[in-house]
Amino acid sequence: MKKKQVKVKVKRKALLLLSGGIDSPVAGWMMKRKTYDIEAIHFSYEPLTDGLPEEKSRRICEILGIKKIIVIRISKQLKEISEKINRKYYFVIQKRLMYRIAERVAKKLGCSFLLTGESLGQVSSQTLQNLAVIDQATRMVVLRPLICFDKDEIVEKAREIGTYEISIGKEYCDVLGPEKPSTQARIEIILEEEKKANVERLTEETIKDMERGRKL
Repeated sequence: MKKKQVKVKVKRKALLLLSGGIDSPVAGWMMKRKTYDIEAIHFSYEPLTDGLPEEKSRRICEILGIKKIIVIRISKQLKEISEKINRKYYFVIQKRLMYRIAERVAKKLGCSFLLTGESLGQVSSQTLQNLAVIDQATRMVVLRPLICFDKDEIVEKAREIGTYEISIGKEYCDVLGPEKPSTQARIEIILEEEKKANVERLTEETIKDMERGRKL
C-alpha cells in the first residue's frame, strides 16, 4: 500500500544578505523575477568603516523594489572574533556568524530561505569546501542563483538592472581579514576556533541588541 504524499506549502519568501557590492543585488533581482518575495539584511561594519555600504544597500533596495531592510552593526563582534581565532579562518567564521544572525531574522520575518550573491571561487570563502562549512551554520536553505556565474556575467547583469553604478567602489568586507585566508576549512577545526571567540554568545548578544533597538 502506497503512503499518501503530503504536500508541504513553502512560502516563496527569502532574506537577501545585501552587502552593497555588485553581486548580491543581482542575486536579489534574479529571485524577484522568479516571483520570490525578497526582504534584505545588511551587516554594517561601522565604525570600522563609514556608512557608505548601508547607503548603497538602501538605494539598491529602492531600485529592486525591496520594501524592508534590516541593518545590523557587527563590527564589535567581528573585531572580537579576529582577535581570538586563527585569523586564516576569519572569512569562514565571519560568514557563519552572518548566517546564524540572518536565520534568526528570517524566521521572525516569515522567510523560508536565505539568499546570497555568492559565486563559486571568486573569493577565498567561496570555494566548494568553504561554502559547505559555512552552510552548516544554518538549517535554512541558502539560495545562490549566481553560483556558476563569472564576474563579467554578474557585472553585465548589474549594468542591465541599474545597480552597477551604485555598487562599484571599495570593498569593505575584508577590513579585518588576513592576507592568506584558508580555502579548505574543515568543520571540526572551525567549531574549535568558534569556541575561542564564543560565537554562540556573540550571536545571542547581537540578536538581543537588535531586538531592543528595532521591532521586526
